[in-house]
Amino acid sequence: MKETIQKDYFEKESKYGASNYSPLPVVLEKGEGAYLWDIDGNKYLDMMSAYSAVSHGHSHPKLVQTLHEQSQKLSISSRAFYTEPFAGYLEKLSKLSGFEAILPMNTGAEAVETAIKAARRWGYFSKGIKDNEAEIIVADGNFHGRTSTIVGFSSDEEYKKGFGPFGGGFITANYCNDCSCASDNCYQSIESIKNLINKNTCAVLVEPIQGEGGIIIPRDGWLKQLRDVCSENNVLMILDEIQSGLGRTGKLFAYQHEDIIPDGLILGKALGGGLIPVSAFLSSREVMDHFNPGSHGSTFGGNPLAAAVASKALDLLYEDNLIDNSHDLGLYFLESLKALDFTFIKEVRGKGLWIGLELVNSPIPAKSICKLLLKEGMLCKETHETVIRFAPPLMIKKEEIDWALEKIKKVFSSL
Repeated sequence: MKETIQKDYFEKESKYGASNYSPLPVVLEKGEGAYLWDIDGNKYLDMMSAYSAVSHGHSHPKLVQTLHEQSQKLSISSRAFYTEPFAGYLEKLSKLSGFEAILPMNTGAEAVETAIKAARRWGYFSKGIKDNEAEIIVADGNFHGRTSTIVGFSSDEEYKKGFGPFGGGFITANYCNDCSCASDNCYQSIESIKNLINKNTCAVLVEPIQGEGGIIIPRDGWLKQLRDVCSENNVLMILDEIQSGLGRTGKLFAYQHEDIIPDGLILGKALGGGLIPVSAFLSSREVMDHFNPGSHGSTFGGNPLAAAVASKALDLLYEDNLIDNSHDLGLYFLESLKALDFTFIKEVRGKGLWIGLELVNSPIPAKSICKLLLKEGMLCKETHETVIRFAPPLMIKKEEIDWALEKIKKVFSSL
């Protein structure tokens, strides 16, 4: 691989941009399918997918064509008017998901904020909670976005530091965060949630799999228990599937592994086909009808361009067989990583093409390993200093995963 000096671009970002990211040392120029190229023509296998936003692959020709054609007709008109792309998109997503009503937004964090507002209105107007007393139970280790409201109920102090004061109304419970734990411990996490429910509780908001937390997967049956607890106590069960949804775990939605139906669902990332930000909150008419004109909105949410791209992105999940490919190759990749024999690998866990490899007593930090893999032509990302995440586009091929495995073995052996 070419050795190149891209220092000028690093310096420009450092000089003119905010220091809220610490990027890996590569300047990317273009992408196609499962690959990215830097400004010097070096080729990389993308094992990040922009945190699941590029599930369809980079610059999917049908998505690019849809974007181009719609942009030449109408990109944005504001929600003060009806548009054909938006109406068709709503119908398609509703029929595909089984949810009656959809409120479109742009970013994942906006959709989470929408879910919070919807849950509170339902709590006041349907459940009869007294004004300004509604509570939402969240999980320890959660990551739902970066707004001041959302970081206010994060359990990671770094996300909160220097951004207070925060609003109230959020209570933190245990998450089933050890996929190898005994069932008694898992029941303790359910009891933690159950014991916090009171007359003011309107919703429980959790990720079915915690992504930023390190691909933390609850044990089988945990979500079903949570569904039962919410139903028994007249509390909304809202799932954040911004990363885990739309085929990432080998099913359309991660909650389908448990054969349950939540009361609310939050989608984003892959919904935009890797081209533009598109997100949505999905729920029942009972919950959604508490919104009225003026109570919530978004200048760009549901614009014709986003609606057309999102609609085509939903079609391609099935036309390109992305969900089945995620299931089959995800299982193959997971078992292959588990077979690696290195003492500093603590655990490999995942569902579909969403895998976390956790290190223990590693010779170097996870980010340094990601830099070594970068030199080998593979892009991946660490989280919480000890977990390397692998989340390639869902259209990846077996031979590309085999190539990645060889590079991982090479780097790990060098340690």
